[in-house]
Amino acid sequence: MHDAAEASARPGPHDRPGPDEPCPCGGGSYGTCCGPTLDEGAEPATAERLMRSRYTAFALCDRGHLLRSWHPSTRPGALELDDGTEWRRLVVIDTVGGGTGDATGVVEFRAVFREGGTRGELHERSRFVRDDGRWSYLDGELLD
Repeated sequence: MHDAAEASARPGPHDRPGPDEPCPCGGGSYGTCCGPTLDEGAEPATAERLMRSRYTAFALCDRGHLLRSWHPSTRPGALELDDGTEWRRLVVIDTVGGGTGDATGVVEFRAVFREGGTRGELHERSRFVRDDGRWSYLDGELLD
């Protein structure tokens, strides 16, 4: 049996991983995957990398990164996140464009989550644009 001090020392679902721990997006270690973007402001080189960093930001409840990476023409004034949502897995299904030489990109993905003990899944085709070398999330179409 674990005591309260030991339980409170365990990372919660929204705690940032250490650099050598798995990245929430599943793309490798946090320190070489989404960590540089979320913690150091490094610009993702592709639309998929930005989408992965946004998934990780949802998993970590990082509103700042989500708003900064949203295109100004579609960015909401405020963003409410449900601290009770635990993002469990990201599966990238398809990418169209979105490379280092592209101006636009589309990334289709499924994001698995748990909320209130119930499993859920978000299936979306997200559109991204690159202005002045910087990728941003434009909008998304929910599928299924």
